Amino acid sequence: MAACTAPLGAASIRFLFKDHYLWKTKLLTIPYNLKWVKRGFAANVLSQSVEDQVSTSYGGPIEHYTRLVEEGTLNSDPHQKAVVEKLDKLQQTLRGYSNQPTSFFSKMFSKPKAPKGYYIYGDVGTGKTMVMDMFYSHVETNKKKRVHFHGFMLDVHQRIHRLKQSMPKRKAGRMAKSYDPIAPVAEEISEEASLLCFDEFQVTDIADAMILKQLFENLFKKGVVVVATSNRQPDDLYKNGLQRVNFVPFIAVLKEYCQTLQLDSGIDYRRRNRPGAGKLFFLASDPDVHATLDRMFDEMAFKQNDITRQRTLNVRNRKLILSKACGTILDCTFDELCDRPLGASDYLMISNIFDTVFIRNVPLLTLSKKTQARRLITLIDALYDHKVRVVILADAPLDDLFVQDAHHDDHAHELLDELGIKQDAGSSLAIFSGEEEMFAFQRTVSRLTEMQTEEYWVEGDRSTT
Repeated sequence: MAACTAPLGAASIRFLFKDHYLWKTKLLTIPYNLKWVKRGFAANVLSQSVEDQVSTSYGGPIEHYTRLVEEGTLNSDPHQKAVVEKLDKLQQTLRGYSNQPTSFFSKMFSKPKAPKGYYIYGDVGTGKTMVMDMFYSHVETNKKKRVHFHGFMLDVHQRIHRLKQSMPKRKAGRMAKSYDPIAPVAEEISEEASLLCFDEFQVTDIADAMILKQLFENLFKKGVVVVATSNRQPDDLYKNGLQRVNFVPFIAVLKEYCQTLQLDSGIDYRRRNRPGAGKLFFLASDPDVHATLDRMFDEMAFKQNDITRQRTLNVRNRKLILSKACGTILDCTFDELCDRPLGASDYLMISNIFDTVFIRNVPLLTLSKKTQARRLITLIDALYDHKVRVVILADAPLDDLFVQDAHHDDHAHELLDELGIKQDAGSSLAIFSGEEEMFAFQRTVSRLTEMQTEEYWVEGDRSTT
């Protein structure tokens, strides 16, 4: 196909000259990054095993961590080391572990005794994902899965829908008991994985909140071991959520089967000074900013074996239309990505297809745009997890994007009146306070900061793989 038309002038940012910076790749590749763990999501998240590339020169997580510190790749952090030591012991315990019975008699008369997992929580950027991935890469069992929690729950709901669709419809007038698909779904998952590692364990959706206790109780009873990372301690999960009283029993189940570890060194390593990849975050007030982004897109598109055109993606039997793309480069507005009814499945599809995404015209994210802010948080999580590179044009600096607005209070009061909820009781609910979004947006700011570094940009170049 014809190559995308583009001006032949000098590139506006230095990272476009890939050949000039190719020599830096080895220096910038840190052993604890995504080169260890291939994070991929299919339509069925657990249908594919995560591939490991583990160096046999390390005996386990703690030896690996210690070596990286000695080499100067990592800074010594006693908080990280304490967590890695715990995970190292679990890695040894799990050597050869399987939650499936080895014979007919063991299936009938004994259940596998599973070790307790870990729930690791702490502030953003403290290395929770890094230590979990380090642990995961050394666990010696074929039946292990490492997934983003949002993607996992999306997969669970798809399985529930599939099982419900497969059941014969009940005849009118019959009082037959309704079919409960959660236990069979847990059975399916337990057959696919004896170890589940979840990144970013968070609960914001009431549909997720209402099924977690039953789902995980069944998984744990089937011998599945869980290791998870989160920014919230267990007691704060789904904080101020709707019908939280029905969610709280899940916390007790989680604590029964997972030990809680806090990783809180007080340092956001993503925000430490590291070489930038050029200017990737632009303000609407910058002079000729749209022309600048147009040139950046054209210069990247010039290297693609494609033409600039509209793209249509098929996502779960739906058509997702994207107005401007060229090869693996996508150019979108905030409204196109976050002001439409899109969700995790759409963003995961985008992350699998494109390696660079332009997001233009990001507005101030007031509480009146809380739904759009949630979508942006989900989008950035998906892009970050797949090492997709981003260029952003926003109305405000990154740290000032999410703000509270006075006008939202009037709308909230009207909705509370319609729902028959008293003002005092309703004011603490997360859907009205925006507390959950503001909390999650701290992670988004941290991740977007790292996504502007030269190291991240080089690692996200899929043309070299």
